[in-house]
Amino acid sequence: MPGCALADGLRIDPHADLLYRQAVTLLEQAEHQADSFSLKTSSTDQDLAQQGQALGRTLTPAVSLLTKAVELDHPVARYRLALYYMTYLPTEQIPVAACPLLQTSLAQGFAPAALGIEAWCTDYRDSTAFGKNLEHVQAIANRYASYYPQPAERLLCNPEQPQGLALQWGRQRDFQAEIYRLQGNSQPDQRQRYWQKAVDLNGCFAVRQRLLSKHF
Repeated sequence: MPGCALADGLRIDPHADLLYRQAVTLLEQAEHQADSFSLKTSSTDQDLAQQGQALGRTLTPAVSLLTKAVELDHPVARYRLALYYMTYLPTEQIPVAACPLLQTSLAQGFAPAALGIEAWCTDYRDSTAFGKNLEHVQAIANRYASYYPQPAERLLCNPEQPQGLALQWGRQRDFQAEIYRLQGNSQPDQRQRYWQKAVDLNGCFAVRQRLLSKHF
């Protein structure tokens, strides 16, 4: 995104974007490493230690780059750093570390952050501000088009029921469907309308069955 001028006046610093892109390359490398480790069926303790060290050597510079991008106000870097915390920190530490990043990223219009808030930021999830930010995301849905696909802990709006615990990757429309699902959750009087939008967009499994059964 040369110049990184986005809707409603927000500009992403070009240097911050370069740092983010470099971090993503390392994160993808770490994901491939983790996948290759999981394919090994007979690993010794020494093998596991070496694998962990190798993964750390890849993740540590990635986190450093993301942190620097966040310091330069990069909305997507905020989300990916929060996702790192959500993946690797002990459960009790995640809300304190991740929620401020997620809340700011969502306020800047980046849809994937809403899923992290749903999972980890209970107080904010139930706030009026969260609902307003969901509306804001829909109003500027295309501003981050070049940053997709993105990973998430759990994508509930998929054509089929999600399987397994690995990070799931979604397109822009998948995350837009998630926003509709969340808006339906928070606005009971508009639930059918929002959930139908989610189903129309990508077949959202999480709400399709409930719409068909009228259990909403």
